[in-house]
Amino acid sequence: MSKRRNLSSGVDFVSPAMRALSEGFRINFMNMRDADSGEILWESGEWDSEKLSGDEHEAFIPAKVLDLRSVLREINFTSKEKIKELRLEQRFIYKGECIENWVFHFGFVIKGSTNSWQHSVVAAPKECMRTAEELTGETVVETLFFDGKDVISKNCVRIHYV
Repeated sequence: MSKRRNLSSGVDFVSPAMRALSEGFRINFMNMRDADSGEILWESGEWDSEKLSGDEHEAFIPAKVLDLRSVLREINFTSKEKIKELRLEQRFIYKGECIENWVFHFGFVIKGSTNSWQHSVVAAPKECMRTAEELTGETVVETLFFDGKDVISKNCVRIHYV
């Protein structure tokens, strides 16, 4: 992933009370698998504080993921601080318009722990799907991690299908 512009318009989205939690929260890796075969199709490296700052980055993902019936996504993360109610909200923005919004709940995170969080995403019917050619470079996935209602971190990734 390479760094791009800041989508948060310079707004500090992390409250001062959440700064320690935010600074101690790290994504070790994320991957996407074919839910039927278990084959890993894409895997990221560590997301440091720069990649969780709200700045836009890029990811190059195999177009094959769009043809699958279901995709398993695993997020491996570490938190130096206790998180009472971890949740993730994702918005898929295509040409500036939100086309999907997902919410995932993890729950309590033990201070100083490393966790793997896996969930499946079932594809929409083929006739409702856009093609890789339409989506590539035009889609930004905005991900926010929360503790309850407080933002821990924000990540924006422009997707390129290869």
